[in-house]
Amino acid sequence: MTKVALSFAFLALAAPAVAQDLTFSPEATEACFAAGGLAETCIGASAQACMVENEGGYSTVAMGFCFDREWQYWDAALNAAYGTLRDQRAAIDAENADLGVNVPSSADALRDMQRAWIAYRDRRCDYERSLWGGGTGGGPASIACLMSETAHQALYLEEQLGGE
Repeated sequence: MTKVALSFAFLALAAPAVAQDLTFSPEATEACFAAGGLAETCIGASAQACMVENEGGYSTVAMGFCFDREWQYWDAALNAAYGTLRDQRAAIDAENADLGVNVPSSADALRDMQRAWIAYRDRRCDYERSLWGGGTGGGPASIACLMSETAHQALYLEEQLGGE
């Protein structure tokens, strides 16, 4: 085995250990919103804090980890809001049906909108990755895009709940 191949093998084995040492907390994002921050300021705040607080936080592996953890945070918020909103819309659809009101199903429209949004998000973030021309920054850029798009959609769905 050549020295180069051996080095790559070592790095491949070391990467998971590095990722295991990283920590993430959604505190910075939550504190930003609690202080009245705007979405554009608060989305990504915890990922940035993660990169600053972890040794080697601006490595490709660490950036990917930090963006991924905040993406998971926003994905959980999105799924919670979507589930509640879907139930709310289904109840309104049932009420309308009981009253004999003939209107399109808002629960179906919500589902269709969400499916279309997922396809849009994925294509948009694929495009973002393509801008890196195969460079190592493409991975973190793609995950940062997924995080940001998911956060915006989660906030939109939460807004649709109207204070519930």
